Amino acid sequence: MGICNGELISQISNPDSPLDIEEFRRQGHMIIDFLADYYQNIEKYPVRSQVDPGYLKSRLADSAPYHPESIETILNDVENDILPGITHWQSPTHFALFPCSMSIPGFLGEVLSTGFGTVGFNWMSSPAATELENVVMDWFGKMLNLPSSFLFSGGGGGVLQGTTCEAMVATLTAARDQMLRKIGKANIGKLVVYASDQTHFSVQKAAQIAGINSNNFRVIETTKSTNFGLSSDSLHSAINADIDAGLVPLFLCATVGTTVATAVDPLRSICGLAKQHEIWVHVDAAYAGSACICPEFQHFLDGIDGANSFSLNAHKWFFTTLDCCCLWVQDPNALIKALSTKPDYLKNQATDSNRVVDYKDWQIALSRRFRALKLWLVLRSYGIVNLQKFIRNHVKMAKHFEGLIAKNNNFEVVIPRNFSVVCFRLSPFALTGNQKIMSSEEDLNEINRKLLESINSSGRVYMTHGMIGGVYTIRFAVGASLTDYRHVELAWKAIQEHADTLLNDLCV
Repeated sequence: MGICNGELISQISNPDSPLDIEEFRRQGHMIIDFLADYYQNIEKYPVRSQVDPGYLKSRLADSAPYHPESIETILNDVENDILPGITHWQSPTHFALFPCSMSIPGFLGEVLSTGFGTVGFNWMSSPAATELENVVMDWFGKMLNLPSSFLFSGGGGGVLQGTTCEAMVATLTAARDQMLRKIGKANIGKLVVYASDQTHFSVQKAAQIAGINSNNFRVIETTKSTNFGLSSDSLHSAINADIDAGLVPLFLCATVGTTVATAVDPLRSICGLAKQHEIWVHVDAAYAGSACICPEFQHFLDGIDGANSFSLNAHKWFFTTLDCCCLWVQDPNALIKALSTKPDYLKNQATDSNRVVDYKDWQIALSRRFRALKLWLVLRSYGIVNLQKFIRNHVKMAKHFEGLIAKNNNFEVVIPRNFSVVCFRLSPFALTGNQKIMSSEEDLNEINRKLLESINSSGRVYMTHGMIGGVYTIRFAVGASLTDYRHVELAWKAIQEHADTLLNDLCV
């Protein structure tokens, strides 16, 4: 990747300074060039790392160096030792999990944020960091057509968390304390949290952290009849059963774009039901929320006005780089009352005036990075029209892949596609007439598991799986910034080749 093989000793003009300006400039250019070469050559690497556990320990020294080493030497080791152990999330043939999309403004915004070294826990610690976050969260909320009650301009507000997990812990903690103020802290053991069997597991972790009795975590089964969205009837039954048992319904996590199937829960009906019982509704749209900047997807947010909080990950499908979770709440005071601490040494006139936001009171941690800077750069550098174009193009590529599957009798789409994730599998038809293969669902699941592992082991394409309604499904998630139709076709070719080999082996 353009790094010299021989060891070159850096000429540090001031060895006593950890931030020598000229050396910073020189090494910074080297890092940018290294990364530019990496992206230029990214298709040459196996998408999923092919190393074995523990590979790196044998390659690196037993202890840290006593004397300094040059950046040239370090980058050589990055190329030779670190790159083999990286699963290349930005590869155009990375179709696994959900995207974690990169962009030039997202990357450079991260560089600016890191370069400033801002620690913006309250307004006084860096006014621009707080106020820019206020602005971009209202900008983004308006792009999504969120109700004004979620915006600072309408009495609500937004905050940039690290991940969805953090957003869930923060909102569940706020809901818990809000309810306990009504029923008394001694009744915490009666609080109940609800989620569907398709809800991301992080809500269960959040409930555990918030002190919810593990026996009071309700997982409501979904079915194919509702495309694996949460049924309001099933939710209603669960709530009534808990009330009859003397328990207190507290929190519901609804999802727009579930992890496996990208299913969408019916927000209007379940929010209406939750409101009758004073249940806090958090809407998790970590992946699919970004698509809702496009008018044709905004119907998936119908009923969001009945929710208490809403979050999406801009680092997934909004080109903003990890980490950047956008959380909006209708009642910021609920967060502040649950998460606020006011030590004397942080008292200041701005906070006392009640004219500023102190984001330390909107999150679990105290310290926080200047995440708004990279989101601001993405919004300004591309504009709404281009961001919509990027997302629509990914959806079109997923639709194209879905069409390729439909034309091949050996495969089937398992559930309808909502966004840019296609769930498919080797179909029972492919095995018709093969007397050596049992026809049970378990056997078919095992065959598809072997197919996926074979594909991923090749290094050409990387996909992941999920279980939905007892069916092992292979997930094809389009969303990497460098992916185009050529890569979709390449992936489809690899899938067919591995399927043919597997089927031939089964017939022997």
